[in-house]
Amino acid sequence: MSSTADSPTLALARRVLRIEAAAVSALADRLGEEFERAVALILQRHGRVIVTGIGKSGHIGRKLAATLASTGTPAYFVHAAEAAHGDLGMITPEDVVIALSNSGTSEEVLTIVPLVKRQGAKLISITGRPESPLAQQADVHLEAAVAEEACPLNLAPTASTTATLALGDALAVALLDARGFGADDFARSHPGGALGRRLLTHVRDVMRPAGTVPTVAPDAPLTEALLAMTAGGMGMTAITDEGAKPIGIFTDGDLRRALERGCDVRSARLADVMTRNPRSIGPDALAVEAAELMERMRISQLLVVGKKGCLAGALTTHDLMLAKVI
Repeated sequence: MSSTADSPTLALARRVLRIEAAAVSALADRLGEEFERAVALILQRHGRVIVTGIGKSGHIGRKLAATLASTGTPAYFVHAAEAAHGDLGMITPEDVVIALSNSGTSEEVLTIVPLVKRQGAKLISITGRPESPLAQQADVHLEAAVAEEACPLNLAPTASTTATLALGDALAVALLDARGFGADDFARSHPGGALGRRLLTHVRDVMRPAGTVPTVAPDAPLTEALLAMTAGGMGMTAITDEGAKPIGIFTDGDLRRALERGCDVRSARLADVMTRNPRSIGPDALAVEAAELMERMRISQLLVVGKKGCLAGALTTHDLMLAKVI
């Protein structure tokens, strides 16, 4: 909340944010048929989207290309000056070029426009001046005009670059929706990120296989279960029947509860202290589902059961942490 005693620095900063917010808000009211034409044009072509620009528009263009590429529209950025010196060879007749220039008169961008058209590619321009040469020569023009720059001199590209950035995001998201691009698709293009780990990592990728999971029979003495649990290093042991189907689990939590009840460790049978019908999950489930189940049930170990009901493995919260799922 602003204060009546704002310093000049804070007052200026607030003014910048308000001007830029107003510039973006005004774009929403101006969107119309041309925006829909731009989306349709990109969807109709079988090539890629090449974004070009120079100066601050070039920096915004790099971000737009990156956003498009990560949301299902193959795209890359070509610097307008470099395009005139050989990089135009990257453009094919099936491509769409998005050219950014607030003034619409950037010489480097205008130089390559005839060459882009000669290649057979389509041109979408994003400028702040619908009457500019770049806007007039484009197949589709998207207006990103602003009432004023946030710079006190009304010179430095500030509100105009923010508006162009927001309009580019709107275009990328509209394409994402039109393509039916979902969270799984996004994860596949971000395998190294947190979302990728959450949506691409399955239980089978992080579980400890059945052969390494401590397992005992239900009629075993409690001491045998304790030895198996200690050797397994998972804070638990699975209890399985003769067909390797889990019928129970015994954890360090079960041990504490048994001791609180006065259980004699030396004489107790495992069947008397184990947790029957334990929670389990399938190996093909997402690891994040296992994490959610364990958090909801307040458990630290989870058995993994295959399609035939046999023990396939087990995992702990520590395993999920090592895999950076949680």
